[in-house]
Formats: sequence, structure tokens, C-alpha cells
Amino acid sequence: MIYFRGCVAREKLNNIADATEKILKHTGIDYKLLENETCCGSFLLRTGFVSDAKEVMKNTLKEIGEEKIITSCAGCYKTFKKDYKEILGVELDVVHTSQLFNGLIKKGKLKPLFLDKIVTYHDPCHLGRHLGEYNAPREILDNISNLVEMERNKEKSRCCGAGGGVRAAFPEITENIAKMRIKDAEDVEAEILVTSCPFCLLNLKSASKDDKKVLDLSEIIMFK
Repeated sequence: MIYFRGCVAREKLNNIADATEKILKHTGIDYKLLENETCCGSFLLRTGFVSDAKEVMKNTLKEIGEEKIITSCAGCYKTFKKDYKEILGVELDVVHTSQLFNGLIKKGKLKPLFLDKIVTYHDPCHLGRHLGEYNAPREILDNISNLVEMERNKEKSRCCGAGGGVRAAFPEITENIAKMRIKDAEDVEAEILVTSCPFCLLNLKSASKDDKKVLDLSEIIMFK
């Protein structure tokens, strides 16, 4: 089993990869990291560089082989799950960390401490709208915290503002959208805003007055 960290968790938000690896080791899951992990190709696809993305995907596929993949990133998950099949004709065995953690909790292999705080959840577009995974993160948070929903949630969730190359090309638009999402969380008096995509986390942290109140799902499970 390969833990594919993804570009953002690997290069910018190591805390996500660190928390995830702690969970994997704690629950006795046998996994490995790719020695020369590259990009899954998601960003190139979303910004229109399809030919370049295809070459990156082919190279990454050689590294992965036929092993099962765990990924922290909603964008990586969608790319491996859907785009590799549509573009390369390869059906990969891939699971998002929210699904894996939820399964481990249900089996009693992972027992996070209850966090007596009001928590709300931001749905990443790739995980939610694109692949319909809304329940796994919420089941985890409902078990370990006081979960409240923002007015815009699930299929009607507001985007974090960073996807599709918008963060790189239109930083002011990205920042404004992220601030609106932070306001959504404040409106329900959430003490912590949780998401399950490093790209969302990076953008929401940049718009928050206190970035310690914006966490990845892996971090809140390991919260002390």
C-alpha cells in the first residue's frame, strides 16, 4: 500500500503528511512512500495542459504499479479514481484518507479522543461534488467533536476559491472567496474549521485570522 502525499502535503503542509503517517503507524497499517514522488497530474489537467498531464500521469503510474493508494488530497483522489481511468484506461485501487480513517474508527482500530469543541466541515469540490463523498468526514467529526453544518454544505458547499488554477492566476478572487468561506464558519460559531484537502486547507488558512483554527481531518484526529 502506497501513501501518496500529494504536492501540497509533501512540499508545503508537512503537518498533514506527518499526522497521517502517525495514524497509519498507530493502527499498524503497512505502507510505503514513493522515493521520488512526483505529481499525480491534477493541476495540469485543471489548467488545460492535458498533453503534459498525460505524460506526468504515465510516469507516476510506473512508480505506483498495481499497489493500493492512500491519498490525503481530494484532487489526487479524484485524479487517480476518475481521470486515470478516463484518460489512461487504468482503474486504480485508491482510497481517500477520510474513508480509510472512518473505516478504522468503525472497526475500533482507531479511537480518537473526543474534542469538546464546535467544529464545522468544508467539503472539497473534488471529494464532494465530483465524487459524492460527503459522509465519511462527517461521520468521523460527529463521533469526535460537536459537529455543526454551515449553511452552504455538501453539494451546495462554497468552493474554497483555490481550484482550477484560480489561486495562481487570480489571487484576489481566491482570497475573497476564502474569506467568505471563513465567514460561513464564523456564522455558525465554529471554533475549528476542518477540511480534507491540502489545497483547500492552504487557501483557507491564508484567509483566516487564526490559521490554527483551520485543520485537516488527520490533524483533528491527532489533536491534543
